[in-house]
Amino acid sequence: MHLATYLGMLRTAEQGLADAFGRVATGHAAVVEVADTCRGLARVSESHVERLTPVVRRYGARTRTEVPYGMPADSPRSGEVGLLRDLLDLYALTSFVDLTWAVVTQAARGVRDSALLDVAEGCEQDTDRQLAWLRSRVKHSAPSALIPTR
Repeated sequence: MHLATYLGMLRTAEQGLADAFGRVATGHAAVVEVADTCRGLARVSESHVERLTPVVRRYGARTRTEVPYGMPADSPRSGEVGLLRDLLDLYALTSFVDLTWAVVTQAARGVRDSALLDVAEGCEQDTDRQLAWLRSRVKHSAPSALIPTR
């Protein structure tokens, strides 16, 4: 069963996402709304890692090391353009996590595991909210980052 592979990827990716949100919060502490929200979103991903624990006990988890599950080494970057790049990197990682939750949700339906389905659906909804905030914040940040002020 390959479910253990996806659970391992998901656990590693969620931990990487929590760490990445934390790094962006620290690196952009001067942008209070970003820092506060990123800290909160880091806690959401940390709670997902915790919610995966009983599932991993049941199915196991295999970690695949060839896929990067975090922010690039040069992040967080500085300035408005740096913030925009960091938000885009967070969006890409969060999208991976979101789609992986969708895959696990379908697997939970396939094996008729209501406990796994509850975890997967709840975490997928949380991740959708993370994506919505990131999308909104990218749109908000883009003009000031990309257009010079006069």
